[in-house]
Amino acid sequence: MIYVVIAFLWVSICLYVITGGADFGAGIIELFSKKSYRNQTKKIMSKSIAPIWEANHMWLIIAVVVLFVGFPTIYTTVSTYLHIPLVLMLIGIIARGTAFTFRNYDAVEDNWQKLYAQIFFYSSLLTPFFLGIIAAATISGSIDPEAKDFLSLYIFSWLNPFGVCVGFFTVSLCAYLASLFSLHEARFSDALPIMKKKARETAIYVVVTGVLVFVSAHYSDIPLLKWIFSKALGIIAITLATISLLFTNEAIKKGHFLLVRIYGGFQIIMILIAATYQHNPNIILFANGGHLSLFDESAAPKTIEALGWALLLGSIFILPFLFYLLMSFGNQSRKDPE
Repeated sequence: MIYVVIAFLWVSICLYVITGGADFGAGIIELFSKKSYRNQTKKIMSKSIAPIWEANHMWLIIAVVVLFVGFPTIYTTVSTYLHIPLVLMLIGIIARGTAFTFRNYDAVEDNWQKLYAQIFFYSSLLTPFFLGIIAAATISGSIDPEAKDFLSLYIFSWLNPFGVCVGFFTVSLCAYLASLFSLHEARFSDALPIMKKKARETAIYVVVTGVLVFVSAHYSDIPLLKWIFSKALGIIAITLATISLLFTNEAIKKGHFLLVRIYGGFQIIMILIAATYQHNPNIILFANGGHLSLFDESAAPKTIEALGWALLLGSIFILPFLFYLLMSFGNQSRKDPE
């Protein structure tokens, strides 16, 4: 049953990066859009994230619950040493959702709308940035449990060049996903050329920030290149992700926008596989050479068994309704192409 629990943990993180990434990316795309067509971008992005913006945090909640119940030592370690970026990320999630709601559904339209928009923009930018920083800290060996001072324990464990570069890479991925997801919603509007341009631009940003991640890893003595390219699976994953970029570009040219979304999700999965498989099941790597393993740090067998069954049975109830939600919004989009 431990494999079932780990599988749910990995899938929930993966789905959160894809759906949550597209959600956060909508605000990032809108933030960096020219004012002359920002209203068009706003409409397209709102329609694009409508099916997922309420449901995407479900995957984050599942991941947190799985860690809390199934792997309490790992949960405690992350929430202790990385509590500052965690709190900042959570504040961003709350601020973003609140600002989005007030901006779209406030009964009175006044100057507060501008404030709501700014909160929405910058929380959309900062939230994935800190998510990337947290992910980088867990694998970079920057967490030093033997450190004696506050800065080493709780600041430099995440605030370092590699973490910052991974943060920017995560932001770029979110913007890229949002631009891909928006194409289907923009297919009947004048904004389609704009969104196609955004898709090309954000793809370039992903490549550039990805290179920065490898450069910062090299200068930080993090064997990222070795992790990814020392075994066949990593090479295959990166190769498939790169090739799928070409297929994505071709699908955009031909107007196959649902296929574009599939390619985008596939690329994220390949990136996550390449970044995590080599040190799996070690989910946290420490500066002193130690690590925390999903197998070694799991809860009691009875707890894992109960958690596994709860996840399996819960998915029977959740997934059909989630699929129905996505289909409902898809049907509404076809009825209202404006």
